[in-house]
Amino acid sequence: MSSHESQPLLGNGARHDQPEPTFWSSFKVTLTNSYFNVLLIFVPIALIFSLIGAADTVVFTLNFIAIIPLAKLLGFATEELALRTGSTIGSLLNATFGNAVELILGVIALKEGLIRVVQASVLGSILSNILLVLGFCFLLGGITREEQEFSSIAAQTSSSLLSLTVLSLLVPAAFATVAGESEQAAEGILALSHGTSIVLLIVYVLYLFFQLKTHTRFFEDEVDEEEVPSTTLAFSAVLLLVVAGLVSMHADYLVGAIEGVVDQWGINETFVGIILLPLVGNAAEHVSSVTFAMKNKMNLCIGVALSSSLQIGLLVTPVLVIAGWIIGQPMTLFFEDFETVILFASVLIVNYLIQDARSNWLEGALLLAAYAIIALAFWFHPG
Repeated sequence: MSSHESQPLLGNGARHDQPEPTFWSSFKVTLTNSYFNVLLIFVPIALIFSLIGAADTVVFTLNFIAIIPLAKLLGFATEELALRTGSTIGSLLNATFGNAVELILGVIALKEGLIRVVQASVLGSILSNILLVLGFCFLLGGITREEQEFSSIAAQTSSSLLSLTVLSLLVPAAFATVAGESEQAAEGILALSHGTSIVLLIVYVLYLFFQLKTHTRFFEDEVDEEEVPSTTLAFSAVLLLVVAGLVSMHADYLVGAIEGVVDQWGINETFVGIILLPLVGNAAEHVSSVTFAMKNKMNLCIGVALSSSLQIGLLVTPVLVIAGWIIGQPMTLFFEDFETVILFASVLIVNYLIQDARSNWLEGALLLAAYAIIALAFWFHPG
């Protein structure tokens, strides 16, 4: 019997020979877990400069730097919770906190009637998660390993749900092509979007039941007995809440400053909405996923990257459509043909690469190449 087997785990994941973490030990470990924590000094500095109305370039730079250590802390809190609750709930919490910001900003933009901005933000979030984040995960996680494996059931489920997300956007696009641009056609697309959104929300609830209840074991990483929680459960939960709140504040200020920065740099708005904003807004999830991949926690990594995309497609987008229905804004699932085709092609390549439940660094490079091509397309897009 190994030394690990001879030292049974306690209910909270610690071994008998290891002292229970306290509030102060949790606080100390959190502050010293990463060299990036030195950059936490930029958190109050960025908030002060944002509140006093400094130049957009200053606000953008300071908030961007402040998000870096917070993103690392969010990943740390998620990993600590995952050691106690399992990788499935850990990845779900990470994705949910990240997308809560997206949802709040989306509703605010909807109230202002900025429907195209909301649609661009939604599309950009999905693309950045399935191509950029997953690409970096496969590339950086696979550099020191021949292959990395993850749950085939989880991969197939994610593939199917991503395909359903694309279908929910393809059907309104096809409907619009056949029906034309009449007022009756517009009303039909709106009604179709409302009905489809309700169906997607039901599917998301079923997916949660599948993931958290009936097929939980297929989404979990293997337990590594070498790793035990170094913070208390309450501390991890509070840390996740506080850091997610701070990330949302910095992201909000950063997004507000982008327009001024863009005017100076001469970047087109389509590129900003679909490439730049999601890149910044989802920075915390990006760092978390890549960190997990480098530690070979691929189910947790895939969970964060793909769960976030699925939440955007099956939860955030339908909720925004229904919110628009309630407040009288005609938010629909009819995106531009160019955007719909790009999403279809992106999901197609991702589905091909994850179906075998194995990844390597070359597959990561392919996903990053696809994202680079799409970014170039939107850079030259007339807007």
